[in-house]
Amino acid sequence: MSSPYVVQIDPVAFSLGPIQVHWYGLMYLLAFLFIALLAEYRRRQGRLPVTRDALGDLMFYCMLGVIAGGRIWYMLFYADISWIWTAPLALFKVWDGGMSFHGGLLGVLAAGWWWSRKQGVHVFDTIDFVAPMVPLGLGLGRLGNFINGELWGKPSDVSWAMIFPQAPDLSPRHPSQLYELLLEGVVMFAVLWLVSRKPRPRYLISGLFALMYGCFRFAVEFVRVPDPQLGYLFGTGWVTMGQMQSLPLIVVGLVLLAMSRRAPTLPLAAGQGASAKPGAGA
Repeated sequence: MSSPYVVQIDPVAFSLGPIQVHWYGLMYLLAFLFIALLAEYRRRQGRLPVTRDALGDLMFYCMLGVIAGGRIWYMLFYADISWIWTAPLALFKVWDGGMSFHGGLLGVLAAGWWWSRKQGVHVFDTIDFVAPMVPLGLGLGRLGNFINGELWGKPSDVSWAMIFPQAPDLSPRHPSQLYELLLEGVVMFAVLWLVSRKPRPRYLISGLFALMYGCFRFAVEFVRVPDPQLGYLFGTGWVTMGQMQSLPLIVVGLVLLAMSRRAPTLPLAAGQGASAKPGAGA
């Protein structure tokens, strides 16, 4: 039997003089790049009746929403709250890791609502447009967690268990980051992208996204070690903060899927593709 793989990767991808570029931040940069490219591709297909400039605004707002919402939510619910009066600048140290999906999601929803209101677009037409691309960011974010050797799983004797030197001991553990990369990244992207290839009723894609993420995250938490500062909630020995915050997503997903049964199916927009007039932001 081969020895378990030791996850000991330099978190710094490269240095530019005194500036260090971390893999974790690089994953976010790549995610935004890929999502922007796919968003423009979908816009040209007529998936959202807006100009290229308007789409660029949406991507920018969503980027701010992910970073601000994800970081603030993490620092409020996962970090020692004393940072507020002892080290307030810790809020801005995103490169050290510490981003919450649930906060990032709220940030994107807020950005989507603000942008949709300005553009006169139904907010869920915007969210349905964005949702199939979000798993790219989720997957790359989990890859960043794996490179950092953080958010490891529980000790295990499965053949693919790995050793994380940052863990409390050198026991082989579930690579829970890779489980989430597979489920939240690869599987969710494949399902949502395939389903959204054809026009679907409003709320359907958003509902699928919420339901799948909630279920996948809830399941993986069973083999993932909870944040040490929080531990298990309610003295149960198994309920984690991640599970508690994922339950509302499951409920929301089911509600949105039910709403989609009576919602309109919007046709592809005409005139937004390569033939759009240059003066319209094409």
